Amino acid sequence: MLSDREVDVLVRWVADRPMREIARDLFITDATVRTHLVRIRGKYRAAGRPATTKIALLVRAIEDGYTTINEIAASVGRANAPAAQPCDGAVRRPGRLAG
Repeated sequence: MLSDREVDVLVRWVADRPMREIARDLFITDATVRTHLVRIRGKYRAAGRPATTKIALLVRAIEDGYTTINEIAASVGRANAPAAQPCDGAVRRPGRLAG
């Protein structure tokens, strides 16, 4: 279980906010942001769900209901991005014709 402050840091971090900006927004130091991230990773490791990379932390944050992909997209300026479509397993590349 993450503390409210750890969730605040985690959600901002996985939304690709710079550490300095996170610190400023939360009225804490850069070192405190780093400490929270170390503790968050430690809690996930202790729970048997290690998250050693930023993408792994993003996955954990979504899995655990701390944020959604839509919230992350909105926070990085992609609020108007089209909704994800179900995937039938086919790989699609922009600019290529099927067939």
